[in-house]
Amino acid sequence: MYGYDQTPGGQQHYGPPPQQPMSGVGMPGAGYGEQPLYPEPSPPSLADAVRAFTTGSLSAEDFQQIFATSKVYCPRGDNPGFLALHNTQQPVIPMFSSLKELRRYAGKESKYFVITGAEVIDLLPTGYGFVLDMEGEHRMVFDAKSVEQMVDFAMRRMYG
Repeated sequence: MYGYDQTPGGQQHYGPPPQQPMSGVGMPGAGYGEQPLYPEPSPPSLADAVRAFTTGSLSAEDFQQIFATSKVYCPRGDNPGFLALHNTQQPVIPMFSSLKELRRYAGKESKYFVITGAEVIDLLPTGYGFVLDMEGEHRMVFDAKSVEQMVDFAMRRMYG
């Protein structure tokens, strides 16, 4: 891309943009607003965290940290709020780690909303648990007591 310089005589000079300076020893700079040479690795997806947690290779604390910042897909009805399943020992709310998992459960044309795991913990009604990836290979069930423990963990992290 070419830019222009305006000289004092009122004439414009067209030419290539100035070269970026090098920083470090022979490495291109990654200053403010520039892409870093080596991007940061992306955090594990919620689906990856579910698999790792259910196979025992991820601790509960690490899972909860990933869950808190991940997108969670929730089926919805005509009224605002969570849809709950009451044909279980305790009422649970189905939630999904991806749109693909939600569609597997609720169908291609289903309505849904997306929130973070932290918002789930904040908004879930007292006495309710949730099921993550109900039709998935690594289904996880969090009963109401587990949800309370997640709330306690989140509060300790936030407020010490």
